[in-house]
Amino acid sequence: MKIVVIGTGYVGLVSGTCFSEMGNKVTCVDIDTTKIENLKKSILPIFEPGLEPLVKKNIERGTLQFTTDLKDALTDAEIVFIAVGTPMGDDGSADLQYVLKVAKNIGAFMQKRLVIVDKSTVPVGTADKVKATIQKELDKRGVNLAFDMVSNPEFLKEGAAISDFMKPDRVVIGYESKKALEKMKQLYTPFCMSHERFIAMDIRSAEMTKYAANAMLATKISFMNEIANICEKVGADANQVRIGIGSDNRIGYSFIYPGCGYGGSCFPKDVKALKKIAEDHNYTPKLITSVEEVNDAQKLVISQKIVKKYGTDLTGKVFAVWGLAFKPGTDDMREAPAIYIIKELVKRGAKIQAYDPKAMEEAKLFYLKDVKNVEYVNSKYDTLNNADAMLLLTEWKEFRSPDFEEIKKQLKTPVIFDGRNQYNIFNLEEKGFEYFQIGKADR
Repeated sequence: MKIVVIGTGYVGLVSGTCFSEMGNKVTCVDIDTTKIENLKKSILPIFEPGLEPLVKKNIERGTLQFTTDLKDALTDAEIVFIAVGTPMGDDGSADLQYVLKVAKNIGAFMQKRLVIVDKSTVPVGTADKVKATIQKELDKRGVNLAFDMVSNPEFLKEGAAISDFMKPDRVVIGYESKKALEKMKQLYTPFCMSHERFIAMDIRSAEMTKYAANAMLATKISFMNEIANICEKVGADANQVRIGIGSDNRIGYSFIYPGCGYGGSCFPKDVKALKKIAEDHNYTPKLITSVEEVNDAQKLVISQKIVKKYGTDLTGKVFAVWGLAFKPGTDDMREAPAIYIIKELVKRGAKIQAYDPKAMEEAKLFYLKDVKNVEYVNSKYDTLNNADAMLLLTEWKEFRSPDFEEIKKQLKTPVIFDGRNQYNIFNLEEKGFEYFQIGKADR
C-alpha cells in the first residue's frame, strides 16, 4: 500500500518505519526542513532502541522516504495518517491546532478518495472536527471528493515501541465505512495474524479507548504509590505487599511497582485531558483527579526524604543522580520525576552531579537548561565524586547491579536514595549503607 504519515515525531516515525518494514511504500511528511534532511541521512530526532537501523534499511530499499511537500506526497496515497503532536493546553485539554492545520492542508491538496486516519491521541469528537475541516476545504475548492475517517490510537511504550508495533497486544480501529475498515484490515494483517488482536468499533469509542487505557495504567501506578506511602506510616514493606497482591491474576504485577511517580509524553497529558473532557461534559472525575494528585505529590517523595535527613537548607550538599529520563530505554524527559526532584534540591542550595545514558542533552538543552548547580558527567561512577548521597531516579539496565563497594568508596557517606526500589533485594544495610526507598519506613 502507499501510505503517507504526517508528523515525524515519536508516533509518526515509528509507525511509518514499521509500515515500510512490511513492504508498504511510506512517505513521512514534516514541516521541519532540518528534521527531514537529517532523516534522509538516517539521523533521528529521537532515541528509540532498534529504530535507527530500521529507518536506514528501509530508506536504502526504497520503501521509506521523507519530504516537506505534502501536496506531492498525497498524489499516490491510499491511506493518510495524522500523527502530529497534541500538546497540553493551559487548561489541561489537548491542543488540536496542529491536527486541524493538517486536516486543512489535506483538504486543500487531496486529489482522490483517501482514508484519513487519526493516529495522534485526540479527544472524543476530534474525528468529526477533522472531517468537517477537510470537507470545508474541499467545498472551497469546489470539488466533490469522498474520503473516509478512521481513528487508530497508538499504544506504544517508549523503549519498546518497535516490538509493540510489530507484535501488538491489540489494534483498535474506529470506523464509519466498511470500505475503510477493509483497507485497515489489509494494512494491519501482517502485524496481527491472530484476529482477536484486531478490534473494530465506532470512532468515538476508539478515541475514548486510548484515554481510558492510559488512565487505567496511571491509576495502577498512583494506587500502588498511595499504598506505599501508607506502608511507610504503618511499618509495612510495599515491595512485599506488591508481591502479595500481584500474584492475584485479576491484578497482576504490571504497573504496581512503587516509585517516584510516572512521567513521559502520555500518562500526564492524557490523564489531564480526560479530566478536562469529563468536566466539559459536566462530570467531576473524582478518581482521575486523585490519580493526578497522588502522582504530583509522589514526585517530591524522594526530595522530602532528603530534607528529612539533611534539613531544609542543603547548601554545600552534593547529590549524585543516576537517571534523568522518565523511564529507561528513551531520552524522553517530559514530566520526568528527576526534573522536579533536582529543581527542589537545587532550590534548597544543593549541587547535582548527574548521569543518564541518553537524556543528558535533553536536560541541558530543554528541561534543566535554566537550572544552576547541575553538572553532567560521563559515567555513573563519576557522579559519586565528593557526593554526600546517591539518588537512583531511572532504572536503566546499567544501574541495576552496580558495584556497591565502588559506590561506598567514592561517596563521602554511604547513603542511597532509591526512587525506583531497584536495590531493596541487595540488603544494603548489611553492606554498611544508609538506604532509603519508597514504601518502607526510614530507619
